[in-house]
Amino acid sequence: MNKEAFDKVSNFIRANLIGVLAFLLIFSSIANIAFYHKLSNIKEDPQQAVQEQTEKLIKRVAKLINLPTDEQPTIATVSDPSLLKDQPFFAKAKKGFKVLIYANAGKTVLYDPFDNKVVEVASLNIGNQEPPPPTPSTSSGQATPTPTPKRK
Repeated sequence: MNKEAFDKVSNFIRANLIGVLAFLLIFSSIANIAFYHKLSNIKEDPQQAVQEQTEKLIKRVAKLINLPTDEQPTIATVSDPSLLKDQPFFAKAKKGFKVLIYANAGKTVLYDPFDNKVVEVASLNIGNQEPPPPTPSTSSGQATPTPTPKRK
């Protein structure tokens, strides 16, 4: 850069310094007011903030896979994938992945929010297990099976 060009840039900055500083001051003030307003809303009703985040997450995942619409999922975040490595569903899980659990529909979705991908989908069986096997009774010295109730 030659001396003449440097002088032009330097003169322009000096001439407009007050305007640039005023613009930065106004912009930062507006940003601070907006953040303060949002923070005060979160403090007043934290459940609403959680609900908004949940709705955003469901909308993003629903663009990738059909989700049940008749229930609200339970959402969990993978915080330590090493604890889950022995479970096949979490084999590809990384820290920060979301798990959407639809108990009534029996569906579980592992979602990668960083790459916006559904990583895994599995069926979920809660409360549909068979009754435990009968325990033998040893009161007379012989094992007698306890009858299992029949399911309809």
